[in-house]
Amino acid sequence: MNLKQLSHMLALSQTTVSRALNGYPEVNEETRRRVMDAAKRHGYRPNPSARRLATGKTGMIGYVLPTGAAVEIDPHFVEFLSGLGDYARSHELDLVLSPADADDQETTYRRIVANRQVDAVYISSPRPVDRRVALLNTLGIPFIVHGRSEGFGFDYPFTDIDNEGAFHEAARLLIQLGHRRLALINGDDRETFAIHRERGMRRALTASGLTLGERHICSLTMTEENGYRAARRLLEQSEPPTAIACSSLIMALGVVRAVRDLGLTIPGDLSLIAHDDVFPWLKPENFSVPLSTTRSSIRLAGARVAERLAARISGVEEGARGEVWPVDLVVRGSVAGAPA
Repeated sequence: MNLKQLSHMLALSQTTVSRALNGYPEVNEETRRRVMDAAKRHGYRPNPSARRLATGKTGMIGYVLPTGAAVEIDPHFVEFLSGLGDYARSHELDLVLSPADADDQETTYRRIVANRQVDAVYISSPRPVDRRVALLNTLGIPFIVHGRSEGFGFDYPFTDIDNEGAFHEAARLLIQLGHRRLALINGDDRETFAIHRERGMRRALTASGLTLGERHICSLTMTEENGYRAARRLLEQSEPPTAIACSSLIMALGVVRAVRDLGLTIPGDLSLIAHDDVFPWLKPENFSVPLSTTRSSIRLAGARVAERLAARISGVEEGARGEVWPVDLVVRGSVAGAPA
């Protein structure tokens, strides 16, 4: 079925049908739904070249993928991409990955915008005063940041979770249980999410007259092996922590292995809380001791970023609105009162 046939069947003009299919805001929701349902039912697919000529849009979302020997693609990125891809597929959007030198991503952003290769882009793993955010704010292309940057004199659109609040509440729980020596096994502290998590933990400790000493902080790429090495370093000190907050379930696997190798127990010798991105293949309740967590789905975050990008492409969403999702604290068997 082509556009003319679909329009005739619906008794609508081809212009109205085309605008409904391409998300123009002037088409009312009832008409849009009627057109979309009919297109799906009859297997209508717009010709990509014709759509681009008619609308000036490619139907593509872009992501600049940093590459190089020092770059690791971790499961958190893949899970986020799965959520984004699920939404994009169901709304007939494509995702374009453009590889770039990790130290010069701006050149690639300028190229894809100048060539009109995509309708919108997203940024992940932002850092304070992130050069990518500063650049995209000037290039006139719709964009969303997954996470937040800091230090700008302008607002920009982002979707983030309350990392500071999550780790504040985790630390507060451990303090309430009588722990005085807390440690943090964090992600890359050049990135804003890790800065916010450390900030939240420090805020809880300060409120109780406690501190987070530098020897009780580890900032590393979030792998099982790094979790193991960090836990060994912390637990083999002369005054080891009695509780650890960990930035990832994957790192927590390494912490559990280190505790076992040292002949210690959870929660008898060590209470442990980790952040759960809700991986379908790694469930905190299935740890040898069910793991207490701060919980927020990174796959749902990916879907939400795609949804907002689609809205910005169509003009339904405008402005520089930021979203901060609350994070659940789920208490399980891995926390207990501080050992005597």
